[in-house]
Amino acid sequence: MQRIIKFFRDVGREMRKVSWPKRKEMTNYTVTVLATVAFFAIFFALVDEGISLLIRLIP
Repeated sequence: MQRIIKFFRDVGREMRKVSWPKRKEMTNYTVTVLATVAFFAIFFALVDEGISLLIRLIP
């Protein structure tokens, strides 16, 4: 039981050392991630449609 308590104390100590991003940085990161996900979703949807079209053209 002592090891578990020591572990959580150490975790708390390390968490205080973490450099957390500011609100503006976090907003920029979030927008970047959402834009990237949207881009790849559209890209792969178009690729999927293109491949489906090619498959349908095969007699």
